[in-house]
Formats: sequence, C-alpha cells, structure tokens
Amino acid sequence: MIDLAVVKEMSKHTLIDTLGIEMVEIGEGRVVATMPVDWRTHQPAGLLHGGASVALAETVASIGAYALVDPNTENVVGLEINANHVRAVRRGTVTATGTVLHRGRTTMVWDVRITDEQGELVCISRCTIAIIQKSERQG
Repeated sequence: MIDLAVVKEMSKHTLIDTLGIEMVEIGEGRVVATMPVDWRTHQPAGLLHGGASVALAETVASIGAYALVDPNTENVVGLEINANHVRAVRRGTVTATGTVLHRGRTTMVWDVRITDEQGELVCISRCTIAIIQKSERQG
C-alpha cells in the first residue's frame, strides 16, 4: 500500500499539483481524491473542463493501480480512458471515487465516479491501466 504523504511528494511539479488534485484516501482497490473547480480547471465558458475531469479520473485510477503492484519491479501507465460528462460545475470542489473492477496480471480496469459538493454525478469514467515491468534503466 502507498502512503498519502508519499503520493503528495511524488505529485509535486506534475499535472496533479498544477490542477490542485488532493488524495483523500488510498485503500485496497479504492481511491478518493478532490479537485478544485476554479481558474486552473475551467474551460473558457467558466465550466469545469472535461479534460480536467479526465485528468482527475486517470490520476485516481493510476494511483490506485500503483498501490496494488510491487513498486520495486512494476510500474503502471494509462492505456485507455473514456468519460461521460453528465453535469456542469462552475465552482467548488469535485470528488473522484475510483474502484478497481478488474485486477489482472498485465492490466487493471478502474471505474471512477466524479461528484459535486451535493453528491450529484458530474462525470463517470472507465480507465484501463497497463502494468509494466521496470527495466534496470527505469529504477
């Protein structure tokens, strides 16, 4: 299992940091994170950008998958993601909850549901994560 403090440190100076994504919970096959809906995550019309929602979803799935592999010998990367944006959000905070649907030897499939502060569904996403063996160069 990976510690929240380790994830916070790993996230410095990355898209995760830029978008203000914060990990709230990392458990066995479950991850919860929040993201602000503000100037960093808006599209020009002042709504939550769909790409920001997708970045949040892939972040949750990737961190969840990373928590389930051996970090000494394996790494994880996004392989495929889809998302349906079902509700607009102008401000506040959204919360993504990811759960593993399939945990295979070389792939994982994650379901990620993003909700607004009232608990209303904003986006639903499915993300496939590839599990790759680390080479000596990757470290």
